[in-house]
Amino acid sequence: MRRGAFLLLCALAACTRSNMDSQPKYHEYELGGLFPDGRVLQAPVPGTVARGDLARAQDVTKKPAVTAQLLARGRELYDVFCSPCHDRVGTGGGVIVQRGFPHPPSLHDERLRSADDQHLIEVITRGYGVMYSFADRVQPRDRWAIVAYLRALQLSQHAELGDVPPAERATMERTP
Repeated sequence: MRRGAFLLLCALAACTRSNMDSQPKYHEYELGGLFPDGRVLQAPVPGTVARGDLARAQDVTKKPAVTAQLLARGRELYDVFCSPCHDRVGTGGGVIVQRGFPHPPSLHDERLRSADDQHLIEVITRGYGVMYSFADRVQPRDRWAIVAYLRALQLSQHAELGDVPPAERATMERTP
């Protein structure tokens, strides 16, 4: 009998409409009485850092070692994000330019060849001139990959015979 009464009580409790179906809530830009200023949407506490921001900030300052894998990743990202304006070789004649957008500088200009890597990272991060920021599209470690590939691209277009190792130079001189 006692067990039957307990089961009947549980069944009745399950049948009643709980307040979980219609909970009061505030929308971001409504006025509400929860905080003293009457606003629902509150500014973060001063000094608050979003999860992962510190790691991303460190990734921007740490230059990784240049490896074949990093260069391959850089080429892939360069082709996706940079080549529409700068073209695949970096001369600044990409598809976007052919459709009437402003002509970006050649990445082979002496000014950009002599610029330090951190400057190029900042340009990718913040934008420069008519180039907009890629900070929300390209992760910091991927920005370093793009810069590494860009340096390889610049070197490939401005390499001299003295830059080639002697063993490779002999192979090049034999080739007609």
